[in-house]
Amino acid sequence: MKSLLVAAFTIVSFSVEAQQKAAERDTSFTVHSAYVKAKKQYPAVSIATPKIPAGVASKRDLTYCTIGNRDLKLDIFYPTAKRKAKYPAVLLIHGGGWRSGDRSHHIPMAQQLAGKGYVTVTAEYRLSTEAIYPAAVNDLKAAVRWMRANANAYAIDTTKIAVWGFSAGGQLAALMGSTNGDKRYEVNTCNRGVSSNVQAVVDVDGILAFIHPESGEGDDSKSTSAATYWFGASKSQKPELWQEASALNHVSGKMPPILFINSSVDRMHAGRTDFISKLNELKIYNEVHAIPDTPHTFPLFNPWFEPTLNYTAAFLSKVLNGK
Repeated sequence: MKSLLVAAFTIVSFSVEAQQKAAERDTSFTVHSAYVKAKKQYPAVSIATPKIPAGVASKRDLTYCTIGNRDLKLDIFYPTAKRKAKYPAVLLIHGGGWRSGDRSHHIPMAQQLAGKGYVTVTAEYRLSTEAIYPAAVNDLKAAVRWMRANANAYAIDTTKIAVWGFSAGGQLAALMGSTNGDKRYEVNTCNRGVSSNVQAVVDVDGILAFIHPESGEGDDSKSTSAATYWFGASKSQKPELWQEASALNHVSGKMPPILFINSSVDRMHAGRTDFISKLNELKIYNEVHAIPDTPHTFPLFNPWFEPTLNYTAAFLSKVLNGK
């Protein structure tokens, strides 16, 4: 009985703590903080700030969905060249352990992809300090619906929308692709009736399974883990949530082609081998590119930004444009 009371108290305490932090924004993960950390092991590293390609325009701080009094924002980058064919599009999702990070982190990647003929969107989503799982998934699927609803304004080909994500964003991207057509994640009213399906996924160092021998998520022995904050409960308290959010458990014939770009940090692609086995059984196209001797934050920095861009562009060209 005592152990049950302690467990109940722990859950209640966590809930109160989460509510107290709801109005706060966790700014612990930034490009600069990641740079300082990476530079200790890789002295030659530099923040990727490539020149904006010619012929790329942008609109910033657009509202893609309003939930209560909360406006969710995105930035869009698009080619200015006029052509008969519409452009494929890519939604880019930032990382930060589901509780930190910012959509601005991947503006350089969005700009470069726009220069290669894609309409690109960097969207914010509600983090765990504001709303726990599955809010982030709901938000990002709403962002895809916004892209389709506004396709004419930005010359988007609605049959060719990809999602690209780094770290927590990679996990979210894979989950979005593996849950194409899943009504559980279509709960908000923004652009309802418009599809949130994606036709390609790029997972950059995002895990595929939370409860898995390869996963390092959910260690609360020293402090509450990022995943536990996101789920609002530990994996022992609500394992069903942790399993539900694992893309590995949703692989089906609806899964689009997927590209994995990974660092040398093995735990950041937990479940990848099992995921690929399922894809191969279903004959779903997939690629893996592991960049050796790299930190987890590699896509933010030189010399790894350009290879990440090139792998992404080649994959998208193949699966969306047939080239």
